[in-house]
Amino acid sequence: MSTDAGTRFGRAEALAMLARYGDRSPEQVDEHLGSLELTWLIAAAEQAYGVQLDLDDERLDAIRTVDDAVDALGAQIAAAGGPAGAPVAAAGAPVGAPVVAAGASVGAPAGAPVVAGAADAGAAAP
Repeated sequence: MSTDAGTRFGRAEALAMLARYGDRSPEQVDEHLGSLELTWLIAAAEQAYGVQLDLDDERLDAIRTVDDAVDALGAQIAAAGGPAGAPVAAAGAPVGAPVVAAGASVGAPAGAPVVAGAADAGAAAP
């Protein structure tokens, strides 16, 4: 599925986002997605397109490849509104670049997208 990078979420956009996970080139991204890669991709797409994606467990379990993710996330991004799913970028940031809050990437790869509640994950009450 090839799309216009300025208007819709497509394979090229997914590969570019996944490439930032692990600091690799889009050509080095494997077609099969692991759970961490899928989580990264969902968070990056939400931030890049300014939407909140809501995939139920059944739909998440069905996403095994980049193409599966493009189909599922692309449909949700388009349905979520915005100008044809056009990406939203912070000033000076490349389109599709995850936005990272100061200090939010502790223990995560540089440029890791911020996931709500992620900073609190694993914090146990005494």
